[in-house]
Amino acid sequence: MNVSSVLESILFVSQKPLTAQRLATISGRQLKDVRDALDELYDSYRTSDRGIVLIRNGSEYYLASHPSSSDVVKAYVQEESIGELTRPSLETLSVIAYRSPVVKSEIEKIRGVNCSLALRNLLIRGLIDEDAAKDSDEKSYRLSFQFLRHLGIPEVSELPDYSRLHSSECIAGLTTPND
Repeated sequence: MNVSSVLESILFVSQKPLTAQRLATISGRQLKDVRDALDELYDSYRTSDRGIVLIRNGSEYYLASHPSSSDVVKAYVQEESIGELTRPSLETLSVIAYRSPVVKSEIEKIRGVNCSLALRNLLIRGLIDEDAAKDSDEKSYRLSFQFLRHLGIPEVSELPDYSRLHSSECIAGLTTPND
């Protein structure tokens, strides 16, 4: 796969802007090659009629929807934020509720699938919060105060069967790396 394609894929799934240096590290490519590819992608998105743009802010890059699509995208996001939660979102929310603080890779090990979209939807709805994870570049996730207030409980430990499910050895085995 060429450098541009690799970078485009990484930027597509990233939930935050990334520097050229970070992209070089992630992709295992030379920094000069990454910068050249980012310039090529930036120009390509600017000169074509696409629904996505590459935003460049200083040394950081981020893929976003094209500003001309903002009304349609806003309507979609608003609809998604007030509609019913999907099964993947409910599963992700349950994992976060009973295992928090939990990082994305742990959620994905438990669920067995990528959870980027579910996490984004839960964040947009204000059901979860993200924080910097200890000992990791990843973000950790926990239930939001707004969601706890909606549930009518003063703390997460008052969820049904919380102590048993939070410390479940079966789940802990899934999130512990095999040595």
